[in-house]
Amino acid sequence: MLEGLSAVNPANAAAGVARAAGSAPAPTEGPTFEQALGQAVGAAVNALQTGETLAIQGVESAAPPMKVVNAVMEAQRSLQSVIAVRDKLVSAWQDISKMAI
Repeated sequence: MLEGLSAVNPANAAAGVARAAGSAPAPTEGPTFEQALGQAVGAAVNALQTGETLAIQGVESAAPPMKVVNAVMEAQRSLQSVIAVRDKLVSAWQDISKMAI
């Protein structure tokens, strides 16, 4: 699921810190956060759809059991990753909403 995020360049993060410190903005390379998140979510959805399809084929004895197990386990890992990201976003939103203005 996080294959899309592996394309994020650590140099871009350093450039963002340098920008925040007051230096001139550096040209960005690689995907934006929105693109990386979109790729990760797309990969998770694809894993879930593949797992569902192969589970149905496994019930119909149209797919080998090992392939079904691998697809279902990948779907489970993807779902757990999406849930973890969601929980972090909700926690961050709650922290922000508690800040005094």
